[in-house]
Amino acid sequence: MKNWKRSPKNIHVTKYVECYWFLEKEPGDVSNNHPKLNPDPSAHLIIANTHQKYQYDLDASSKKGSGSHWIFPHLNTFTMDHSLPFQIIGIKFRVGALYSLDFAILDSQPDTVKFADINQLICFGSMNTENLLMNAMNDPQQTCDLLDEMLAPTLIKSKEDKHSELVRDILPLLKNTPIAQIGTILHRSQRTIERSFTRVTNLTLKQCISMIRLEEMLNYLYALTSEDINWSDLAARYEFSDQPHLIRYLKNSIGQTPGQYARHRDLTIDTYGNFEVH
Repeated sequence: MKNWKRSPKNIHVTKYVECYWFLEKEPGDVSNNHPKLNPDPSAHLIIANTHQKYQYDLDASSKKGSGSHWIFPHLNTFTMDHSLPFQIIGIKFRVGALYSLDFAILDSQPDTVKFADINQLICFGSMNTENLLMNAMNDPQQTCDLLDEMLAPTLIKSKEDKHSELVRDILPLLKNTPIAQIGTILHRSQRTIERSFTRVTNLTLKQCISMIRLEEMLNYLYALTSEDINWSDLAARYEFSDQPHLIRYLKNSIGQTPGQYARHRDLTIDTYGNFEVH
């Protein structure tokens, strides 16, 4: 199994792309065949060969296809079928980035997975998907430089407005600022803050903050063994009112109680590791 995660360098790309990542499951790799993808406020463009099948299950519905595809911001946890070997490159866009980009996306509603015509989104030039994936296995940094070069012509054509500019100011505040104080800090009414954020991201401020907190918590839990986890301490660390509040939060977010998660450890971070951005 191979994986890596890198940051873009091109100034026009970094405005909209948080990172690139690569994941390969090789024949003979032993891992969870059906890892769960936790909620995420960012959109990911998955680059894959045309024959590579994908499947994302949510409750009774199943989103299936093959080739490159979008995973739009999702409030719920998908169960993926990773039973066969695969190679994929991911482009993680910044929260709300698609609002300003001319990707001709008809439906980017939350909890949606959609086929992507990759040749209409990226200027491949003499490169193709198969060559790019092969390059990703052997030279991560060169692959990131290539992606910068391919994406820049499209991202330069972005269209900003007062709503996207305001959201760019809001995002850095979400981690440590109460929602009620954001408007005061940015000298905007709370209604303006909320409306612009929802318009650009298709999410509420509360939903986005909840997902950011969940990712931080999962990264923290990943470093602990099941025996080392103290759920009362975790509730206090992440400012839940009490342990039952934490239990409800995890149940709503990943469909499991803390005890169930500790036993199964079946999210993507548990299956593929917490590979850091370089």
